[in-house]
Amino acid sequence: MKVLSIVGARPQFIKAAVVSRQMRRAGVEELLVHSGQHYDANMSDVFFRELELPQPSYYLGIGSGRHGEQTGRILAGVEDVLLKEDPDIVVIYGDTNTTLAGALAPVKLHIPVAHVEAGLRSYNRQMPEEINRIVADHCSNLLFCPTETAVQNLKREGFQNIGPAGHSDAGNESWFPEQQRQTPLVVNVGDVMLDLAREVKVQLDREGQGKTQILGRYGLRPQEYVLTTIHRASNTDESENLRSILAALRQIARSGLKVLFPIHPRTRKALAEADLSALLDTRGIITSDPVSYVEMIALESEARLLLTDSGGVQKEAYFFKVPCVVAREETEWTELVEIGWNRLAGARTEAILAATEAILREDFAHKPRPDYYGTGHAAARIVNVLQWFVER
Repeated sequence: MKVLSIVGARPQFIKAAVVSRQMRRAGVEELLVHSGQHYDANMSDVFFRELELPQPSYYLGIGSGRHGEQTGRILAGVEDVLLKEDPDIVVIYGDTNTTLAGALAPVKLHIPVAHVEAGLRSYNRQMPEEINRIVADHCSNLLFCPTETAVQNLKREGFQNIGPAGHSDAGNESWFPEQQRQTPLVVNVGDVMLDLAREVKVQLDREGQGKTQILGRYGLRPQEYVLTTIHRASNTDESENLRSILAALRQIARSGLKVLFPIHPRTRKALAEADLSALLDTRGIITSDPVSYVEMIALESEARLLLTDSGGVQKEAYFFKVPCVVAREETEWTELVEIGWNRLAGARTEAILAATEAILREDFAHKPRPDYYGTGHAAARIVNVLQWFVER
């Protein structure tokens, strides 16, 4: 079986690392295509080294650009690779422009597509990611969902062929009733990010000193800081939104909690263009370049709370029992808002501060925390289903 995996951005490297490792264990031939959508060393190279992700078989070197331009260039590059390699199936991840191009190129060549992290919906079509994930899902033969919520989203869009969730014997054809041997097939496998996050957290806890050194590098103590990440276009491209978020960070820092803000390249550029960088020059706000995955897990797991517009960070906070303020008007992880672990605040200063204050008043140590994201074995289930699909 030959699998072509397509990645291009930081969240995809994280998801692909654990699935790629499982493919190697199962003896699956995998070719990795890196679009180059994220090309900064702190957003790309470090993840390949740290997560032991194999070096790409193909590097397209696309770089940044307008959505249509970037997607079109990736589409053409992926098509060339597909025509040369003729894989049995293509695996795509998440909701970036790389995901969209990685779905469109194989489907037009009648090559099956598997989408990891399928079924997520924010129901805001102004978000480029929402369009990308919808199109990717409707191009896919195998839709690997991280949660039951994602499965239900797909059922509302007409997907009716639903495989059983979380079965450990997924490689056996008898796992699927006869009618489920057709595609598209939707399977709740759990969340691959949980697989890796748990593994890294165990490693950090075992080493102990490594985690202490990471926090010490930024002058932080456990439970005495807020970790924030901001990179969504709705915040970086709207200078007033960015200004409002920074105003909230300044207020939080004045309250006594330190704020650590690793700055995404897109955000750093937006800060400079809007002449807002000086707002971060205040006591209690610590800025840095983007951090590695292991550093991020250490910082997330020891924070008092997180403030983010990232989908993945919202979820990782929950993995580590850390509450989260979401600097967006909507989220794909609606279940976390419904149970009160995450709070939607948008980009308004007052709303961010109100959500932060509410979290600081609440006792999260005894708050119910349902297991939405599986048991930490999503990658094995994905590889088993891929093998079943190709060999059936």
